[in-house]
Amino acid sequence: MIVAPAQRPATLLARKNILVVEDEEDILELVEYNLAKNGFRVSAVSSGEAALRAIQSDPPDLVLLDLMLPGVDGLEVCKLLKSDSRTAKIPVVMLTAKGEESDIITGLELGADDYIAKPFSPKVLIARVRTVLRRRTADAPEEGSIIRIHDLYIHPGRHEVLVADRPVELTFTEFRILHLLARRPGWVFTRSQIVDSVRGVDYPVTDRAVDVHIVGLRKKLGQSGGYIETVRGVGYRLKE
Repeated sequence: MIVAPAQRPATLLARKNILVVEDEEDILELVEYNLAKNGFRVSAVSSGEAALRAIQSDPPDLVLLDLMLPGVDGLEVCKLLKSDSRTAKIPVVMLTAKGEESDIITGLELGADDYIAKPFSPKVLIARVRTVLRRRTADAPEEGSIIRIHDLYIHPGRHEVLVADRPVELTFTEFRILHLLARRPGWVFTRSQIVDSVRGVDYPVTDRAVDVHIVGLRKKLGQSGGYIETVRGVGYRLKE
């Protein structure tokens, strides 16, 4: 695990206020019911304009945001929230229809914290909401913090990686990619986000080059390379 303060109990997370932005009544009722059943406080609106007004008047702890909304769509709502310093830190979880890969990528690059594809399991919905809230509740690890996750040990200062106590030699770019993924386990990074993180350290990195580096990284990590998961059409994450 990352060396960081302990996670808060689920009972503390459960009192968080969730704003649901969804124009399909049956989905809205399903989401509201399951959130309330798990102890969350829930408010709901059915349009992007109403969401922006609600967030400004009473900022929620998390926004569950449908992308396909009448008027101001979900991507525009996300963009406006993340570009405003007063609302930028509010976590956003996107609700998406299958096949909206380009919108998912755009949303993540705008700053959304996660996405849930429709149709979804209520249990998955609650798990994702709790995970995002825990990420924001816990103090974020510093850039130079030592990370221990699974059987990986990553020391940024020494540029050192151990797998089951065995040293692994990585290139500078491979190390930067692994460190980026490991700092936020479970978080999906798009190829563009990875490029932005490592750009200019070895040589100009392209989206295609990211895939090549991931292949090399997995090979060097051996069985532990399986912790690096491909999220089809989006990017990569390190398994929690």
